Amino acid sequence: MRTQDMRMIQVTRGVWCLGVCALAAVGVAAGCSTVDHRISLAEFMAVDQVSVPEVEAPSAETTQRAAGAFGLYRVGAGDVLEVKTIGGGGEEIYPPMNVRVGRDGKIDLPNLEPLSVGDMELEDIERAIKSAYVPNVHRELVVNVMPLALNGTKVLVIGAVTEPGLISLRRTDRNVLFAIVGAGGVTAIASGRATLRRLHAPETEETYDLTDPVELQAALAAAPLDHGDIIEVHTATPNTVYVGGLVRDVGPQMYDAGGRVNLLQALAAAGGLREDVGPKEGTLVRRMPDGTDVHVKLDLQRLACGLDPNLTLAAGDILWVPETFETRVRSFINQNLFFRAGVSVNYNVTGIEFLNRQDQQAARFGGGTLQDSFDPLGFLTRNAALNSLTGP
Repeated sequence: MRTQDMRMIQVTRGVWCLGVCALAAVGVAAGCSTVDHRISLAEFMAVDQVSVPEVEAPSAETTQRAAGAFGLYRVGAGDVLEVKTIGGGGEEIYPPMNVRVGRDGKIDLPNLEPLSVGDMELEDIERAIKSAYVPNVHRELVVNVMPLALNGTKVLVIGAVTEPGLISLRRTDRNVLFAIVGAGGVTAIASGRATLRRLHAPETEETYDLTDPVELQAALAAAPLDHGDIIEVHTATPNTVYVGGLVRDVGPQMYDAGGRVNLLQALAAAGGLREDVGPKEGTLVRRMPDGTDVHVKLDLQRLACGLDPNLTLAAGDILWVPETFETRVRSFINQNLFFRAGVSVNYNVTGIEFLNRQDQQAARFGGGTLQDSFDPLGFLTRNAALNSLTGP
């Protein structure tokens, strides 16, 4: 290489160092005035665990009452039953009788005192009638009891159900779950949460997440529904996360309600990080249950390598890849500098692109590269691990 070319390279190297130092001085001066209020990922995970309320385990009584909601029907006041009695020879002893359960839970049958059947299953009623007749009235008897008209409770179901409107519930089915099933079940946009407003206590509301076993038990064990009660099934909030900053595709990302997306998936959906500036850190902003925003500092390199947890994003989260001093320097280089044989001129390709044209550089500098000459510490090297998120 000629002596003149070597001098030109040395001069350019000096100019490069002065420029970087000047940019560093400006960046440090600007950065010191801004305090980083972000918390670490470890601190956030500890805070997030604390923010999740502990659900109290249901009592044995609650569990028993909830399980009873799925049992056989028990008759009550106002129900109409059909009673058939057949003797030992197969003949009907009495014509089929339709009897109504009175307010006191009793029914009237021929040749018997009023018989208490309230809150009994049909099989138990048959056994009670037979015991009352045999052997005091008849020697042999077969009893068959069928429900004809059950006294239903009418409630209003609205929201994300297939058939909203007034629903009639059997006496033992007067809870939120059976009311929703009676309305045709939930639609695809339902969140799983339902709010009960009782007609006799309109100032109070009871909200249950029916996808949670503990809350479902609480809903089944709650006081029975009454006429005029209102159940609203809530629609699900679309899972929208916002990705911005130094990514290729800035903007909101919408997913199906209830869908899950993690940090790396959100970055990949945004087209990956900008290769020209190679950002290495990000910020996660999450609204906590108490209404405050928490800003979490993310190390994108550790995240891409699997060294930090790949958190699942919550609906409404903001994932921001901010500018830093390093990215500003790289952006300045790409926009203003271009090295060719030791002379600085304006250029129409990025400095990063030129630094990676190994064949062009090798031809001019005897096998070395400009990166070897002017960036021995790899300051302008691409972050291959993060950029690999964008796919081929």
